[in-house]
Amino acid sequence: MKLDELSNQLNGKTIADSLKILASRFPAKIMFTTSFGIEDQVITHIIFKHNIPVEVATLDTGRLFPETYKVFSETTLKYGKNIKVYFPDYKDVEAMVSKKGLFSFYESKENRLECCRFRKVFPLNRALEGMECWISGIRASQSENRNMMSELEFDKDRKIYKYHPLFHWSLDDVEDFIRENNVPYNSLHDKGFPSIGCEPCTRAAIKGQDVRSGRWWWEKESNKECGVHIGDTNKYMKNII
Repeated sequence: MKLDELSNQLNGKTIADSLKILASRFPAKIMFTTSFGIEDQVITHIIFKHNIPVEVATLDTGRLFPETYKVFSETTLKYGKNIKVYFPDYKDVEAMVSKKGLFSFYESKENRLECCRFRKVFPLNRALEGMECWISGIRASQSENRNMMSELEFDKDRKIYKYHPLFHWSLDDVEDFIRENNVPYNSLHDKGFPSIGCEPCTRAAIKGQDVRSGRWWWEKESNKECGVHIGDTNKYMKNII
């Protein structure tokens, strides 16, 4: 199926209807990955409320906030649905930590990308094996990098369609939906954390900067990514793994 053909089928549809169309086009080969951030909670609510046959999965890096685990538990209890968990390969993590210590990611971007790759990118690749469509909670206004993406894309590296249902939503839209539908959300959002990743690598956002300014704040450049959605890790990893 061509990208423009699929895009036309989704044009003008609600998120629920769009997800139903994609689930019918890619039966048993469509996955939504959640990090339990506020955007992801909107999508999880829609999938579970409408019983849309989309597999919901998450990556447990082993370095998440307690608040993240709490909303994970609250979500499965509220909807009575399972969320599949993918962990890093223990051999990768053991070797990295044994050689470089627990906080090597503060020392260089190469080290940080190595950690992201082992804890997030590799488990994600494993989760997406055999999948043909990947749903994510990306919004265009989250960063300059993400603003350059599209609501529906084809990831040539992974050979998979990517659909971002909330791509054109504002943060206000997301917060209104959460409140109106009584959706569980991470309490860190109420403490100035619009974007929540691993505990050692996330702090409250800097006022006046983009919502991801609290991620990997010690790195000087903007538009920082872990490589899950924007594959900027490969050029740094050639000599590391």
